Formats: sequence, structure tokens, C-alpha cells
Amino acid sequence: MIWLESTGLDVVIAGQTVCQGLDLQLESGQCWGLLGGNGSGKTTLLHTLAGLRPPAAGQVYLQGVEISALPRQQVARSLGLLLQDSSDPFPATVMETALLGRHPHMSRWQWEDEQDYQIARKALASVGLAELSGRLVNTLSGGERRRLAIATLFTQQTPVLLLDEPSNHLDPYQQMVLLEQLAGPRQGAVLMSLHDINLAARFCSHLLLLLPGGKTLSGTGAELLDTDVLEQLYGYPIVCIESDKGRAFVPR
Repeated sequence: MIWLESTGLDVVIAGQTVCQGLDLQLESGQCWGLLGGNGSGKTTLLHTLAGLRPPAAGQVYLQGVEISALPRQQVARSLGLLLQDSSDPFPATVMETALLGRHPHMSRWQWEDEQDYQIARKALASVGLAELSGRLVNTLSGGERRRLAIATLFTQQTPVLLLDEPSNHLDPYQQMVLLEQLAGPRQGAVLMSLHDINLAARFCSHLLLLLPGGKTLSGTGAELLDTDVLEQLYGYPIVCIESDKGRAFVPR
């Protein structure tokens, strides 16, 4: 099943072309990595695919319906977006924050019930925050806040996940644990922007590369993880190291 699709998508910000004529299909069970240099427009593209900003041209479809035609609550029942950074404008506990993920599934005057709490507790446990459910969010470390943001998405229970640098602020252990969950078997599809080529190689079945000038390349990791392609992507020499654990890519 195709969960999210773009056809002929042009994305432009401040006169810079992020992508031109992008045809993309996120299908069941796929985990896509979005790679590009600093300032290449990864965040802008994710926001466009989420329907938060209009494209310069082309369309985005969520489960076969143009996303701009859907009510935002309906979009939020199918698509979850992890922002690059989290803010805490109001005092709230970890549990209260996680429960925000249930709001798209509730009517205007409805309160969370025990099932909602069970879903939130399970999500917090999955990121190692179960014992911190009563803590105020503004007392958490950067890594704990990142894990809480991901738990809130898990609480939202959407088939499509668009993730802006999900490994931000996480130590290597937490990166492995959370990316294994995000990239694990699922009915829906994931697209995540990453800075680490090797995390993309390890966890992503498919890649979307944002090259200079709005050119894009998409395909499987086996097709695109090539030193010539990566050097074009980042503008710096890249070396591939072979090991019994697979390939690793490092700057020359």
C-alpha cells in the first residue's frame, strides 16, 4: 500500500530549490532515509510532505487523497511529524505531554480515558521514560526530551512517520534502541532525515538524496550508497570501509 506520495513536487524556500519534479512513494514496511548537506532543505521538504507548507508545484497525497484537501485532524490521525527541536511553552508533565498524541483521535470536548493512558504508558516505556511520567518536562535533559517527543508520536499511533533528525541529542545506545524501533517491521512507512550516513545505511531500506540545485536521487540503500554519489551529495571525499559487520562511510 502507498501511504504517502508526491508527484511532480517542486519545493522552493528563499529562492533556493530544494527539489524539482520529485516523484516519491512511501509504501508499507519501508523506512526511508533523507540525506543532504546542511541547508539543503531537508526540514522544508518534510514540512511540505506533511502539508504544513504549500509546494511550488506538484501534489502530495496521503492515502490517495491530496493532503491539502484533508482536515488537519484527519491528517494527524494518519501522519505524525517529529520536529527538529522541541519547545515547552507551558508547564506539563511527561505523561501529559505524551497524551497530546491522543488528541487527533478525540472529539473537541472529550477527555483522555484509561485506554489513552495505557497507550501513553506503553509508548513511554518503549523509550525508557516510564519512571519519569510525573516529571515536569522542563526538568528533562535534551536526550530525554527527544525520547519524549518520539514517545508522543508513538502515542499518536499513525501509519506514516516523518522524522526530522530523530537521533538528535541521543547517545549511541539510545540511537540504536530508538532507530531499531522506528525502522522495525510496521504496517506503515517512515521517512527520517539523518546526518549520519552509517545510521542511514544500517536502518533505512530506501534513501532520498537532496543534491545541489534541486536534483534528487531515490532508491534502495544498495543502489545509492556509493562513494561517488556521497561525494557529490556532501562535496567532500568519502571512503568506504568494508568489515564483517558491513560497510561504513567516513570522510577521507
